[in-house]
Amino acid sequence: MPKWLKVYLSGVLMGAADVVPGVSGGTIAFIVGVYDRLIAALSGVNKTSFSLLMKGDIKALWRHFDGAFLLPLGAGIVTSIFLIAGLITHLLAVYPLYLWSFFFGLILASAYFLINQIEDFSVRHLGGLIVGVVLGASLSLLVPTQLNTSLLMVFFSGMIAICAMILPGISGSFLLLMMGMYGFILTAVKSVDIAVILVFSAGALLGLLSFSKILHYLLGHVRSMTLTFLTGVMLGALVKVWPWKITDTWSVIGHKKMPLEEHLVLPWGYPNFYWVTDFLLPIAFIFIGFLSVILISYIFLRNSTNSNN
Repeated sequence: MPKWLKVYLSGVLMGAADVVPGVSGGTIAFIVGVYDRLIAALSGVNKTSFSLLMKGDIKALWRHFDGAFLLPLGAGIVTSIFLIAGLITHLLAVYPLYLWSFFFGLILASAYFLINQIEDFSVRHLGGLIVGVVLGASLSLLVPTQLNTSLLMVFFSGMIAICAMILPGISGSFLLLMMGMYGFILTAVKSVDIAVILVFSAGALLGLLSFSKILHYLLGHVRSMTLTFLTGVMLGALVKVWPWKITDTWSVIGHKKMPLEEHLVLPWGYPNFYWVTDFLLPIAFIFIGFLSVILISYIFLRNSTNSNN
């Protein structure tokens, strides 16, 4: 597989994941083995980059920010959002039980994939894992609220959402929903509200450049603890993607009806429970999601290994 195609397809998978509240594109980046390179490229804002910009050395600046990687990755994300988002949204509305089951298996396998990268697992790693689980579960159980929609709030919403999107286990769209900003931002994009879009983009850009530097430092200096914490966050996020849940209240955003408050139930507590469609098939989709991660990581990482040899 050509390198650019691998990166492009990685972006496609990341974009598909970011569409669904509760699933993170950062998780997919880890699965396909591009996360470290992504964070390194995004954290390239420093004295060197400013010096190259002032000199007008575009080629060196392109290499500094790993443009040959970021361009196909970004193209894949944009392609996915425009072409696959509609399909995922449709499936989420028509077959929520099966789609959430698939994502549950995907995240479970992702956590397994990450935990296997941690060497010499110790008590302090267990502590980091527990803290991550608590944080991930707490964020997943947050009741949506409504903040003011001033431009300052829009700016901070952009910062928070983009940080979550590159952090495995936390979905940026989910946090926007929790802040009550999802509908407002979506409406602004549809109506081409330039002021809101520019302010949100500025916040996202600042959050992306600053938070990526923090993550780059953590992965370079305390990698095992960082991976342990992120694994915990992913496991905690399983609360959000638990397949068997009943919606208590709904929110209408544009022409879409989205669940606002939900409570989790056991499979046999599902309304009009039938063991084939409400238990056996969801379990099958969980296994499909789990095996999909193993297969994708094997294909992508093996191609990376072969290209390096």
